[in-house]
Amino acid sequence: MTSTRTETDSFGPLEVPADRYWGAQTQRSLMNFPIGWERQPVAVVRALGVIKQACAEANKSAGKLPAEVADALIQAASEVVEGRHDDHFPLVVWQTGSGTQSNMNANEVISNRAIEILGGVIGSKDPVHPNDHCNMGQSSNDTFPTAMHVATAMTARDVLLPGLQKLRTALDAKVGEFDGIIKIGRTHTMDATPLTLSQEFSGYAHQVAKSVERVRAALGDIHELAQGGTAVGTGLNTRPGWDEEVAANMARITG
Repeated sequence: MTSTRTETDSFGPLEVPADRYWGAQTQRSLMNFPIGWERQPVAVVRALGVIKQACAEANKSAGKLPAEVADALIQAASEVVEGRHDDHFPLVVWQTGSGTQSNMNANEVISNRAIEILGGVIGSKDPVHPNDHCNMGQSSNDTFPTAMHVATAMTARDVLLPGLQKLRTALDAKVGEFDGIIKIGRTHTMDATPLTLSQEFSGYAHQVAKSVERVRAALGDIHELAQGGTAVGTGLNTRPGWDEEVAANMARITG
């Protein structure tokens, strides 16, 4: 039988697996949304780690967090970014549209790991609280949209664009390799006019090149972040300039 520990939230106590960092709200989401198997993408989990690290740094620099609490949060969040705690993010994509459960999953995991770093008792919310400390100055309504943008930008940069570039290079090589090979074009299931196989592959290569241009152009909008808007976009409960500082921190963390 799996051992458990008792975590609490505003609804009361709840048993959670003792070997996991998540808390009561994550466990309630597992209970309330027992549908589907589509886990939250790892890229979104890593992006939430980026956000929590960036916010802890900004809150530390403003003197809003005790230095030791901030440092523990920063370390714990950076571990999430590195992928060291992927197994502690069990939620599926089926949840509230605001991503509240995934935001709280990140808050609980990072705060409990920070408590552990500081030598405290996991689940005690002392000396690190998932809402008061890890989620300081944030709302699911700005954090989750930001996580989607950060995840998209990082995946495009690290996976999609390099993959497209490799494909274009391979197609360009075939353009040279297939020069002089004649084939018949087809229109409506009938033979049409001749062309070289090189010409055909040059079209494929150009399509990929245009796709790269479109992705890069779209990233300009993706790089705009909601973080700092808080619950309804007004920035309530943050300080002037906090959003820009957090954005700068995220840019540094993600390279």
